[in-house]
Amino acid sequence: MRNQQHERRAGRWGSGVSVAFGGRLARAALCGASLCAALLASPVQAFEPADLRAAEALREAGLKSELAYELVESLVTEVGARPAGSLNDQRAVDWALARLQALGFAKVRAEPVPLRAWRRGEAHAHITAPYPHPLVMTALGNSVATPPEGLHAEIAYYPDLAALKADGSERARGRIVFIDQKTERSRDASGYARAVAARAQAPVEAARRGAVAVAIRSIGTDRDRLAHTGATRYAEGVSPIPALAVSVPDADLIARLSGPRYAATPSKMHLVLRSEAGIAATSHNVIAEIPGRELPEEVVLIGAHLDSWDLGPGALDDGAGVGIVTAAARLLLDQGLQPRRTVRLVLFANEENGFDGALAYAERYKGQVHQLVGESDLGAGLVYRLQSRVRPEALPAVERIAAMLAPLGIARGSAGQAAPGPDAALLMRRQNWPALELSQDGSDYFDWHHTPNDTLDKINPVSLRQNVAAWAVMTWLAAQSPLAFGPLPVPEAAPARP
Repeated sequence: MRNQQHERRAGRWGSGVSVAFGGRLARAALCGASLCAALLASPVQAFEPADLRAAEALREAGLKSELAYELVESLVTEVGARPAGSLNDQRAVDWALARLQALGFAKVRAEPVPLRAWRRGEAHAHITAPYPHPLVMTALGNSVATPPEGLHAEIAYYPDLAALKADGSERARGRIVFIDQKTERSRDASGYARAVAARAQAPVEAARRGAVAVAIRSIGTDRDRLAHTGATRYAEGVSPIPALAVSVPDADLIARLSGPRYAATPSKMHLVLRSEAGIAATSHNVIAEIPGRELPEEVVLIGAHLDSWDLGPGALDDGAGVGIVTAAARLLLDQGLQPRRTVRLVLFANEENGFDGALAYAERYKGQVHQLVGESDLGAGLVYRLQSRVRPEALPAVERIAAMLAPLGIARGSAGQAAPGPDAALLMRRQNWPALELSQDGSDYFDWHHTPNDTLDKINPVSLRQNVAAWAVMTWLAAQSPLAFGPLPVPEAAPARP
């Protein structure tokens, strides 16, 4: 019944899925004949015929696999919200170890990740003038607390972060700065990428101008009266101030009260925020492997992050990713495949509030050759594009991977432009490791991101299956490729400014 309800939903899912890979891949016979023939006739042979046939079998099997949905359902039901350093975080680690061992992976382990945790407490805010209004709000991750009696101050309104940065006056001093940065809906998360700096940088920019607190419009694309949390940052030498986000409708209210119609009476806010930062804690990266038969020391890393924010069960962020990459790796075992390189599944610790898991992984494995890093962390939308960051000599292999993904409705994107997920992107930049990105449709992801509404009902099992098929094909062919994806050229240093 659950799957039938999802598949009856509006065309945002059903029609897109049928167009991309209807039924039993009616058009996927491409690689049984014409596609395989074209690939094998290519001047540069990147894969053995058996590798392509195995990829085709993985693709078909992925479209039938229910494992990803079963895993995310289990995680959000049996564990729930799992902020880094919490008791539920440890329960999630135990859950992952048990599931990966039961699924038959090798070298299943939990590697300790020391971190400084943050704990949310009581929080409430309301407008006191010119008219009283309660606000739906939430503290931003890492926010310091207000004094016990709270704060009561005028609001200094700014339409966006750029306006605050451009303000050299004393207007913010002694006030609660409000930044009305809007998040544009986009398929590729570019709207979020443009807006999120307001969350990360606002406390420092406001504090430098003497503000007593900072509030932002939630970094989200919904119109619900739900506030979106997320990490913020402080800077050495700048006294930290409390930081919060208000729901989008409440941001609209503050904007109206700060406009010319109500200018005669300054807007004021009362804020109480309890929180605790800097708590010494330990989480874990959970790792499992399929050992390579010829090049076991070289790694194809596929990952997701195991933690979530505390407001909701984290079904999309990133329970879906945990399910997708685990199910994709399991398909290789189901098909009896032994990859040339080691396939390493990594469930990262504390992506949400510090990237501690990715940093710990980079330090531990910095000397190991990585053929690929990739991460699933944009919910459960259909994959629509493959992008890459590999050495030029490896591009023929990537093109063949793209050809094998095409029957799933996945187009070939840019070379050199991969954004392979947040933890994987950190590893790509810091270690200069090669990366592939399976771009998901994130058009509605930021409606629910970092809110209590990040729940299992937002996930379409049909979309998950397409993701699993894509990740299985990409993982297998990256592991089999006779062409090394790295090493990458070391980026040139930027010229010194005169």
